[in-house]
Amino acid sequence: MPRRVVSLVPSLTEAVAHSAPGLLVGATDWCSHPADLDAAGVVRIGGTKNPDVPGIVRLAPDLVIANEEENRAPDLAALRAAGLDVLVTEIRDLPSALRELDRVLVRGCGLPRPGWLDEAEDAWRAPPALPDVRAVVPIWRRPWMVLGSDTFAGDLLARLGVSNVHGGHAERYPRVPLDELRASGADLVVLPDEPYRFTAEDGPEAFPGLPAALVDGRQLTWYGPSLVDAAAGLGWRLRAAR
Repeated sequence: MPRRVVSLVPSLTEAVAHSAPGLLVGATDWCSHPADLDAAGVVRIGGTKNPDVPGIVRLAPDLVIANEEENRAPDLAALRAAGLDVLVTEIRDLPSALRELDRVLVRGCGLPRPGWLDEAEDAWRAPPALPDVRAVVPIWRRPWMVLGSDTFAGDLLARLGVSNVHGGHAERYPRVPLDELRASGADLVVLPDEPYRFTAEDGPEAFPGLPAALVDGRQLTWYGPSLVDAAAGLGWRLRAAR
């Protein structure tokens, strides 16, 4: 069983820290949950795209956990070349997230399956869904970028009755001009507060006449303990906007 774990993914950092306090020895600068990581002595090892590889090696972890989308292949190869065990997750939808969380925590870290993972699975088994709502889902502005195809966040929205207008796009996170977003025929614009921090004053004004749902980006894009409350939290925000 690993005794020292480094996480290169904010969602996985939270999942491990929530399940086994004290197991994590390193996490990225973007790992914001739980809030007491620094107080617990977790060492910051750079960003998800530019981790401090020598710094990670010096921490001598038994396991490094990563994600194929959030982390770069050359960094993971360098960690493996240094003799470290690297577990790479691949997550595209809710079922794969639940499977990969079990793989990381149970098989990777040697932990008992945490109760919160069962609670998350139950919470998403049959969440209340909106009837036939089409939405644009920006994740950035200047330039405007939206959720495209094959994304975890898009799958969560679909389970809540929200069809992503750009869900059939060839790219996962395409750049789309604002005038095209406005002319998409959407019923709703969904604005998360990460990676871009959309707020009531920054985002809705770009879509005049279109209802805007300001949602918790962690509930929409993180796969971890936040999944327990995400179905109810996102659903409430979406229904309120309609």
